[in-house]
Amino acid sequence: MLDSEITTPVRDEQKPPPAPRRRRGRRGVLLGGAAVLAIGAAGGAYALHSKNTTTTTTTSILPAVSVIRTNMTNTIDVDGTLGFEDTYTVLAPGAGRITWLPKAGDVLQRGKQAYGVDGHSIPLFYGSTPFWRDLQSGITTGYDVLELERNLSALGFGDGMTVDRTFTWATTQAIEKWQKSLGVSQTGVVSATDVVMQPGPIRVTKVQVILGGPANGTVFTASGTQREVTVDLAVNEAQGVARKGAKVRVTLPGGKKATGVITDVGTVATAGTTNSSSQTGQGTETATITVTATLDKSSSAGLLDGAPATVGFASTEHKNVLAVPINALLASADGEYSVNVVDATGAVRSVPVKIGIFDGDNVEVTGNLTPQMKVQVPVS
Repeated sequence: MLDSEITTPVRDEQKPPPAPRRRRGRRGVLLGGAAVLAIGAAGGAYALHSKNTTTTTTTSILPAVSVIRTNMTNTIDVDGTLGFEDTYTVLAPGAGRITWLPKAGDVLQRGKQAYGVDGHSIPLFYGSTPFWRDLQSGITTGYDVLELERNLSALGFGDGMTVDRTFTWATTQAIEKWQKSLGVSQTGVVSATDVVMQPGPIRVTKVQVILGGPANGTVFTASGTQREVTVDLAVNEAQGVARKGAKVRVTLPGGKKATGVITDVGTVATAGTTNSSSQTGQGTETATITVTATLDKSSSAGLLDGAPATVGFASTEHKNVLAVPINALLASADGEYSVNVVDATGAVRSVPVKIGIFDGDNVEVTGNLTPQMKVQVPVS
């Protein structure tokens, strides 16, 4: 008998069960119910018999991986839509004609041209309140002065200027230096029509005027630059998993993985067909709330917009537990599980285990195991 053969005979009438397969959004795994599971590769095999039976071979020729100690998180997967945060409308409130326009998809940052009127550049400033008066020497203090000085300073024109709510001679000097950089008259005055005020960088989504058209109305619509995924989550699933500030896992088109954080949880439930993992495809009408998750790195999503994505909400977390690959599990007919442990000499022994939660391709296990032990896995 070869060293790689099984020392305990396997009955012919026993058939191998299917490999473990995780069900999305649920704590569980469906494994076969046969009494023996046998996996062969390159002339070697191993078998699991009923519980209380240990099978040992003299050598191991199957791949082996280490038992790890880690934190495990079970998730509820919900389908959603990838997009950009927020929506903005950019107006041209003054007279004149539009002489320059951005393109859809352009990202505009502070100081960059948002559009052009009569050959003059209208740049983007960051702020929460649009200018409503001419900002010049002699005006009263105000929040609009603070926003002006913040932008001038950020653009490198604030030498000697104190950024506050008071308009001073240093503010006038900063304005004139900025105006010189734009190639316009150095008046030391900023009017409400000289800049576009938005909360931060914006991404052009749709241009709504044409070159030569009147500068008096909506020029284009825009979004923020931060990537986010919105999902309609069933109310019964939202409780306990949809918490503002909680981390989520995001699966992007093509299977690419990213991380994010929940930034908004709706407060009004609506009736509709849920996208929840436990309901998908069943056409179940249920109450849902809208949950928004922002990606930690917008670059993770590339240039994708309006694409499908899946958000994994953490439902259970177990810390500092032992874990093995799911396909290292061996199942018996009575629902018990074990793994084949390989020692330093290559000898294989079967070790019974109890399974816990699933996290990606790994499963939590408890039994007579320690970190760095080697367990066999089938050849893929």
